[in-house]
Amino acid sequence: MADATRRVFVALWPDPAVADALHALSARAAPCCGGRRMRHDSLHLTLEFIGDVAESRVPAVLAALAAVRADAFRLELDTLGHWPHNHLLWAGCRAWPAALDRLVVEIRRALAGLGMAPATGAAFFPHVTLIRKARPSGPLPEVGAPIAWPVSAWVLVESCRTADGASYRRLGSGMLG
Repeated sequence: MADATRRVFVALWPDPAVADALHALSARAAPCCGGRRMRHDSLHLTLEFIGDVAESRVPAVLAALAAVRADAFRLELDTLGHWPHNHLLWAGCRAWPAALDRLVVEIRRALAGLGMAPATGAAFFPHVTLIRKARPSGPLPEVGAPIAWPVSAWVLVESCRTADGASYRRLGSGMLG
């Protein structure tokens, strides 16, 4: 019998204050974009999408990620963007710290050590999806004061598909130095 799988990814999860600010930003953008706002409890920044992993391999993934050494850092979410090809409205950074790029490299290296290649060949671009099925009818609102996000940990998350969209369950986490 085949091992059950879990659909997993590594992410940054905002603290309640950052999630509140992001959710408020999505509420401001919704009138011009339509679509479906992300739930407050589902807001996150994906570092690496892994995909379906055999349940028996999840402990090895957690162990490999636990060996990742990277510095804590601070993000300044200061811009909104829209990708027409997949109708996503996102919040991101005009510039981000090198420590974030190093963290992603270390995560990819740890996963490669398990024989897990990145799920996509795309370059890393940090963003938080705010609205799905967005179709802006005019200019996007300004972010205003940047949303300061102190980042001190990563999480391994399981994505569970439901009739209401995805729900997320944390499987483990690791601290940044």
